[in-house]
Amino acid sequence: MASNPFAHVVSKFSGPPSASDYAVDKALRIIVQGAAAVILLLVAYIVFELGRQAFPAMLSFGPGFLVGTEWNVQQGVFGILPEIWGTLYSSLLALFIGGIFGVAIAIFLTQDFLDHRLSNVFRTIVEMLAAIPSVVYGLWGIYVLIPLIRPGAEWLHDTFGWFPLFGTDLSGPGMAPAALVLAVMILPTVAAISVDAFRRVPYKVKEAAYGMGTTRWEAILKVMLPTASSGILAALVLGFGRALGETMALAMLIGNSNQISLSLFAPANTLASLLASSFPEAGPVEVQALMFAALALLAITLIVNVLGLWVMKAATRKFEGKA
Repeated sequence: MASNPFAHVVSKFSGPPSASDYAVDKALRIIVQGAAAVILLLVAYIVFELGRQAFPAMLSFGPGFLVGTEWNVQQGVFGILPEIWGTLYSSLLALFIGGIFGVAIAIFLTQDFLDHRLSNVFRTIVEMLAAIPSVVYGLWGIYVLIPLIRPGAEWLHDTFGWFPLFGTDLSGPGMAPAALVLAVMILPTVAAISVDAFRRVPYKVKEAAYGMGTTRWEAILKVMLPTASSGILAALVLGFGRALGETMALAMLIGNSNQISLSLFAPANTLASLLASSFPEAGPVEVQALMFAALALLAITLIVNVLGLWVMKAATRKFEGKA
């Protein structure tokens, strides 16, 4: 009887762990716990350092800093409500546009609309968008996107100018070009993670849906999409976090105007672009105010991520019937 060529492998993994296995496991556990602790310490240090430098401004301006609408260095008056509005408004618009297209691309790449090799090529092209520097996106927005959307923006303003979303004319940089470029920038994140979410759905789930007599779109919308919902929500949360912190492209495209407006064509400002544009020439008092603004941006990002995780867990529990 021929001996089993894999007998030594089977005996190695089927036997009890040796002392060296225990040592390797213990060392790996220590390394992983150490790495996690370093990350937590790094986040704590960032918060501490921002808080330390922002503390004088927090004492001087108080909660009024968060609801103030004026940023006047000469008079020493600082408020970031227009920047908070611009940050959330541009990010939500980008999430709406980028989320729809990102999930649509994921469906297109995973639900047998393309040959497998073509699907991989298409996915690689989409993911390459993430490698383009933000300053290039900004230049593209200025020289290509704004001239491209200007005729449509003028028509919308002339025809529906009574509607708040189109209440102002597009004179150049503004909320619409900034949100569109931001949507393109978060598209690879949303699409790549959504593709992984769809591919983690067992193929038997799709076969069972077709076995029940559903059409392709019924199977996608009523079976595949809900099954992959937790992964898609995670993609949207990450995309939103990416949009909140984008700096250079928005500094070039949003107009850097300290105002609050619903109009898509009005110039605005964000916390990140305020930090980027004001730091180089800021004096000591303005630096403290900018540190306070950075702390507010960090708090908004953390709150958004916590809310996103809570929504994702609630959706997962509801899908699993545990809610």
